[in-house]
Amino acid sequence: MLTNRQLLILQLTVNDFIESAQPVGSRQLSKKEEAPFSPATIRNEMADLEEMGYLEKTHTSSGRIPSEKGYRFYVDHLLTPQKLKVEDNLQLRSVFQEKVLETEELIRNSASILSELTNYTTVLLGPDTKAHKVKRFSIVPLSEDKAVAIMVTNNGRVENHVVDIADGLSPPDIEKMVNLLNERLIGTPLSDIPRKLAVESKMLYERHIKNAGTILTSIQDAMSGKTDERLFLSGQMNMMKQPEFNDVTKVKTFLEAIEQGIPLKLFEQTLTGIQVRIGTENREHTLDDFSVISTAYAVGTDMTGSIAIIGPKRMDYGRVITLLDILSEDLSAALERLTIDGTTDRRNQS
Repeated sequence: MLTNRQLLILQLTVNDFIESAQPVGSRQLSKKEEAPFSPATIRNEMADLEEMGYLEKTHTSSGRIPSEKGYRFYVDHLLTPQKLKVEDNLQLRSVFQEKVLETEELIRNSASILSELTNYTTVLLGPDTKAHKVKRFSIVPLSEDKAVAIMVTNNGRVENHVVDIADGLSPPDIEKMVNLLNERLIGTPLSDIPRKLAVESKMLYERHIKNAGTILTSIQDAMSGKTDERLFLSGQMNMMKQPEFNDVTKVKTFLEAIEQGIPLKLFEQTLTGIQVRIGTENREHTLDDFSVISTAYAVGTDMTGSIAIIGPKRMDYGRVITLLDILSEDLSAALERLTIDGTTDRRNQS
């Protein structure tokens, strides 16, 4: 058990290191109003905290910095929520003031604004688009043998697939096919489109439209073979702004980890509420020097996505947690509006 004085000194040490990125000394803490103790008393307490594993010394200074154990204790027991500055709050919410018609655009804008406000790297995992339902189909000819099949979902997502057109499929035939697609497939989840085209619709289309099989098969193949791009990244280079990552090798290792799909592994377990993983708690060697704060957001009752901020272990935990709390709530509300009426613009709700 830590004494009240040790708790205060640990809290002040972590706060000071988060702000300055410099090892913290006893004399430095003794000048703070919150710590009315002599440098000798603080030095002794810091030595005890180091012995217990909450602080550690650096090789370049007699000052101390928080250990992983110290950060963990700080986050679990000493952290107090931060109130955002008015300008930060306005900037964060500005992403939801613009009229946005597509899920991807809204998520991409959210990732960008978070990385700007934190100077860290933002990772957003979009909702599983396979659960999205078809709202509208269209087929636009590109040439004599190619067309683009466009599917708009109830969540504002737009799926584009270049498909093959068989010889003899006329523009009236394509128009008839579009009408049949809209008639039979509106409301169908994207994950069911290939099966429904194959099992329920193909015979019907072939009876009405000559040479329909080629284009239907092409749509099936495009839907079945598509890699679902749900990951949105922003601020990957922000790590270079952090003093502890002025080593180019560390930044290179981080960027390589991003390229190799490490962000997806951050979301292998979807948990409710704010999750904070510090250093080795991430279970990825390439993230040993980083902390990851994540949370989930909802889209209605049947879909969820995730948001994560990756920063140094010295990240401003209180501020990031507040930002994630606000953004996840606002993003859920905006995506819900997009699902209902096709726009995020709040003015349409009046």
